[in-house]
Amino acid sequence: MIGRRRRRPLMRAGMAAGAGYMAGKHRERGREADADRDARLDDLEQQQYAAPPPQQQPQSSGGLSDAAIGQLKQLAELHEQGILTDAEFDAQKQKLLSGA
Repeated sequence: MIGRRRRRPLMRAGMAAGAGYMAGKHRERGREADADRDARLDDLEQQQYAAPPPQQQPQSSGGLSDAAIGQLKQLAELHEQGILTDAEFDAQKQKLLSGA
């Protein structure tokens, strides 16, 4: 009988320690889940409030480059000044528009 009385307090202590351990593990898992959720929410908020990506400037009519548009403007000025004839202006313009 003496032996049994000693086991019960040890068994109770072991069960209490095991239950405490399991409760602690459960709380820790909950805290980790909360931390992961908070981190994901923070990332989403940063993405939402971050500056939008820069938009590409639309290409001008016909997909012409800025250099080609500048050359067309120069040709138009030369044509207005009378330096280029209508035929010369049209020929140069067609060259630029065809990409040659």
